[in-house]
Amino acid sequence: MYVKDGVLYKALYCGLCKSIGAGCGQRARFGLSYDMTFLSALLHNIMNCDVKIERRHCVLHPFSKRPIAADDEITRAVACLNTLLTYYKLTDDVEDEGKGRFARLLFKKGYKRARALHPAFAEIVRGHMAQLSALEKEKCASVDRAADPFGLMIADLSDACLGDYATEHTRALFYGIGKWVYLADALDDFDRDVRKKNYNPFVCAYGGGTRAAMLAENREEVEFIFNSIFAENGGHLRQIRFYFNHDLTDNIILRGMPAATRRILCGCRRERPASFRL
Repeated sequence: MYVKDGVLYKALYCGLCKSIGAGCGQRARFGLSYDMTFLSALLHNIMNCDVKIERRHCVLHPFSKRPIAADDEITRAVACLNTLLTYYKLTDDVEDEGKGRFARLLFKKGYKRARALHPAFAEIVRGHMAQLSALEKEKCASVDRAADPFGLMIADLSDACLGDYATEHTRALFYGIGKWVYLADALDDFDRDVRKKNYNPFVCAYGGGTRAAMLAENREEVEFIFNSIFAENGGHLRQIRFYFNHDLTDNIILRGMPAATRRILCGCRRERPASFRL
């Protein structure tokens, strides 16, 4: 990543953190996600909304000012999305593993504030998460079918955010990003899900045991699933109009996502965001 892109990404991250606190409450800031920072960068560029960076203080750095993206309508919308997705992620933990009740309680007020500010977002998330839950309960053995609700959720949310800037290519790109997030997390969680007897589409499709053993027999097919997503994302990315330099988002979509997938395939630990992870 270029230095300029790193500065922009960190400024967007800090700006999103402040916006979450202002709109959804201070507790909701603990759910801040790097994935949502990437979403903010993508939306700003597609919607021709320049990111204004200011040097300001923050709670973690009270003595020195840091570059922080100024608040705007897009950042406030993404802040609500971050809170909604975090709350449903915690709800998923409670239903699947019986853990996280206290954490979910801490986010409940933020969830209500986000839902009041963006009821359409909340309804999109609720509907698709219900579909996802139903597929998990039936132990869906189709990897593509299992990932579809999450991909459609991100696509529908992108349409709601982009408004007149939404196109068939933006929708398809966001669908692919959502599908990748779901499947990358599922593959990364393979061994843990086998151990805890949680639903995992790769376990249902290819059998239990270990991820290493599953990949020894099915690596070519699993790689094909991810490579198909990357190819489609690249094709749609080229058809989208960006109003500013898009090195940052290109780097994440074209290089970062494949690199993260390779790390998972080789068994390396991957840093994972709070709100997108299922």
